[in-house]
Amino acid sequence: MAFFMHRSCEYLLVRPNVLQTFCVRNGHQLRGKPPGVAKTLVQRLQGEKVLDPEITRPVNIGFPHIKPARSVQLSERLQHLKAQRNNAELERLSRERKLKIDLEQVRADWVKTSGPFHIKRIAEHYGVFEHLFGAAYFVPRVALDIQYQAGELLHPVKYGNVLKPSETQAAPQVQFDGNFNFTGQPASEEQQSWWSLLLTNPDGHFEDSEKEYCHWFVGNIPNGDVTSGEELVPYLQPFPAKGTGYQRHIFVLYKQTSRLDFSQYRITDAFDLPARTFRTLDFYRQHQDSITPAGLAFFQSDWDTSLPDFYREKLKLQHPVFEYDFPAPYIREQEWFPLRKPFNLYMDKYRDPAQIRKEYLARKLAKTHPFDGPEPPLRYPNAHAINDVPSWLRTEMKKDRLGWGRINDI
Repeated sequence: MAFFMHRSCEYLLVRPNVLQTFCVRNGHQLRGKPPGVAKTLVQRLQGEKVLDPEITRPVNIGFPHIKPARSVQLSERLQHLKAQRNNAELERLSRERKLKIDLEQVRADWVKTSGPFHIKRIAEHYGVFEHLFGAAYFVPRVALDIQYQAGELLHPVKYGNVLKPSETQAAPQVQFDGNFNFTGQPASEEQQSWWSLLLTNPDGHFEDSEKEYCHWFVGNIPNGDVTSGEELVPYLQPFPAKGTGYQRHIFVLYKQTSRLDFSQYRITDAFDLPARTFRTLDFYRQHQDSITPAGLAFFQSDWDTSLPDFYREKLKLQHPVFEYDFPAPYIREQEWFPLRKPFNLYMDKYRDPAQIRKEYLARKLAKTHPFDGPEPPLRYPNAHAINDVPSWLRTEMKKDRLGWGRINDI
């Protein structure tokens, strides 16, 4: 039998692997299995399913970033600075505070330099790569200019902005540089390039959470002209069900090595949802030797009042509504003498909430004149004494005067 001390507790070893604990100061028994019986951290980690880090390491499936030499960058920067300093007109406009900055040029420079990496970080924040490509990612090298037209307004697609279903009913206008050859220089006009554009929703499938709905698929786009591409899946507007929150709608642009046969993805009925079932990871695995993701843009959409008619007239479905089923709150058994608790709030826990709201409404209507409205509030609520009432009732009356607590909510 052995004794040893640990801070405020004294441990008595009765027999191997059994440890009885007696707390000297606090007088309580420590919970949990004793040492020798409980598993160590090493044993618990060995029992867990540990994945191979080589498998879970993110893989870049996009085009590599070809960075010009440092000497070339410095030479271009010096030439630009010399040209700017020798420009007298530019200096005069700057001194007179009339110089205007070309925002289009700023964006073009941003897209060529740090823009693709910023877009990648935003996509990672929204879980785009994880839910579309698993452990893979890519850096968008081609900038997508996507705009929805609703009436006289144009709604651009950026990187996570919110667009309503009523604003995205028709197919968008898509433009991108189809002659970009990923070497830092534009390709020649004689060289033919092929592209594919997909719009998918990974959050809205009604039957399988691992699947997606393909809202638009245009394949074999020649030289960036989307209107001349092969529309395999006709455009279908976003239709997030009520109560499901925001859903991501992701545009992914693929660079093809040649013209490909995508006939297996063709559908004829634009409103056949089972036929639109899609999975980006399976699509890429099947064609990974012939396509490379190069562009990315996405927006979020949630329910609006235009969708009930769309479900009924177009999809021929009953309008779905999802609601959260909250479990009843746990209320412990009543105490005989609830100490340091407001008496009225404590008792209201065990009453019907509808009855409490009814009492508050009756109290409010009793102080409201049918023509003159409610009574004017006290100018100095805390200046009026409240005597000969219990403390809990005094607090309730003060809250009523100041409009605090439940009286304001109900």
